[in-house]
Amino acid sequence: MATPFHLQIVTPDGSEFDGQAVRIIVRTIAGDVCVMARHTNYCTALGMGEAKVTMEDGSVRTAACMGGMLNVMDGKVRVIATTWEWKDQIDYARAQKAKEAAEKRLAEKNKLSDKEIALAEAKLKRALVRSNVASR
Repeated sequence: MATPFHLQIVTPDGSEFDGQAVRIIVRTIAGDVCVMARHTNYCTALGMGEAKVTMEDGSVRTAACMGGMLNVMDGKVRVIATTWEWKDQIDYARAQKAKEAAEKRLAEKNKLSDKEIALAEAKLKRALVRSNVASR
């Protein structure tokens, strides 16, 4: 059995998780990172993507994570996420509608400013992450 460690996941809206876990996999700006017990001290920025937390009992919870920071210090792991949505919190239909709206907006690229294009692309990426997490 894997050794557990203390994991905190917080967002601007409050605490999403505070307890024991045996593994967390998150998307960073440099790629996916897996943290387990006795991981070296580490700090990095989070990207947008699927996150997986393996609980003490072996169950795995999946979430959509949109930016923030990952900090591993002295055996404690903290995820300070801009947005963290557990799979069971995601409204798949709403995510699909957001995806379709962003795609429709991007179809009119020739009418959009660079800033509007970047915003529509970011909205599309968030919608895709949410849809992918919710559909699994």
